This record gives sequence, structure tokens and C-alpha cells, in this order.
Amino acid sequence: MTATTGTTKPVPLRHEWKHQISPSEDLVLSARLRRLFSHDAHAGTDGSYRITSLYFDTPYDAALRDKLDGMDRREKFRLRYYGENPTWLKLEKKFKVNGLCGKRTARLAREEAQRLLAGEYDFLLQREEPLLLELYSKLRGNGLAPRTVVCYDREAFSYAPGNVRITLDRNLRTSLDALDFLHPAERFPLKPLESLTVLEVKYDAFLPDLVRMAVQTPDRRSGACSKYALCRRFD
Repeated sequence: MTATTGTTKPVPLRHEWKHQISPSEDLVLSARLRRLFSHDAHAGTDGSYRITSLYFDTPYDAALRDKLDGMDRREKFRLRYYGENPTWLKLEKKFKVNGLCGKRTARLAREEAQRLLAGEYDFLLQREEPLLLELYSKLRGNGLAPRTVVCYDREAFSYAPGNVRITLDRNLRTSLDALDFLHPAERFPLKPLESLTVLEVKYDAFLPDLVRMAVQTPDRRSGACSKYALCRRFD
């Protein structure tokens, strides 16, 4: 299934489900996954890497409230970089349609991210990319603005059949100041999940039985688990 937004080409939609698991479940599950699947090619020597994101929202928290209300169609914008040095970043628009997820991306330089944080948006028009033009429209028209930093350590696995991606997101943390986004993660002292891990599984048309059995844990907490919504608890 695909979705079309604006004048851009269709985006493939994927299934996605999330669970919160305990440290003991994480220990057992991660050992099992390491035996069965390959790590992400960009991971460090321990198989994990750091992700830091800055989420945008309106003055009325449209993205947050659509998530909490379980709206069938919703979207959110975020800036993201990997590791500790934001030399380049990705702008992402993540959207959900009837339970399926899609994502559009555009690359930004650090200087451009700094301009966004400073409220200087005109460069988005100069780039003439559909996603950047859409962001500009919503920054100006909907009052979209930087809201919350979300940082965590991810261990990721992949499996070609079904285009499956399994991730374990640990040590979720945030800051009350969105301007901390481009600074080292040590400035993100707040931890909304304590020691829990977020398990995510994403796949295309089908989930192979091997994956379905591999990710089973006896006491996992099923249901919506938005890291953005969790970090907004500190507002």
C-alpha cells in the first residue's frame, strides 16, 4: 500500500508495532536477536548507536493530541541526527494512515538546522524541495515550532524477507529546552521510562514467522508507545 501527499510521489506504507519491555526481557531478547539477525550496518562495535531528534508541534499540540486520541490520520515533523556530532541532519515527516506508517525525508546541514532553531525559515523556500516547502508552509501558517528533544540509544536488526526492521531503544532521555538539540546528549537529564526498553518491529506486507517467534516476550506491554509523547510528560 502507498500514500500520496501533495504533489510528491507515493510513499510505501509499512506496518509498525511497539512494546515496552523490562531489563530482564531486554537481556533475553537481545541475545536471541543477535544470534538470528544482522545488526544495522551503521552501528558501532557494540551494535548500537545514538539517535537525537527534535520534534515540532503547533501551539495547540496538534501532533501530540492526535497521537493520544488515536487519530487514523496524523503526522509529525522532526529533525534527527545520529551519533554525537550533528554535521548533517535529516528532516523527517512521519505520517500514519489507518494504522500504516510512512515517512518522507530531506537532508539538512547543521547551519540550516541552526537557522530553523533561530526562527529563520526563508532558506526552506530557496531549496525548492517539496518536503521543505511543506514545512515552511506549516511553520508560517500553523505555528509549527520546535518543541521537544528526544534522545536514546538504538540497537537495530534487519531481516530481508518482509523488509523487517527490529529495534531496541534504550535509555530514553529528554531536555526541557529544545535549543539543547545540537549539543551533546549529556545535557538531556530527564528519563521518562527509567530502565524500560522500547521494542519496535516494522515490516512491509507480511511479518515472517521467524521474526514473530523471535520477538516474543511473556510480559511485554502492548499498545501505543510514542517516545515523543513520553518525553512531553515533563512539560
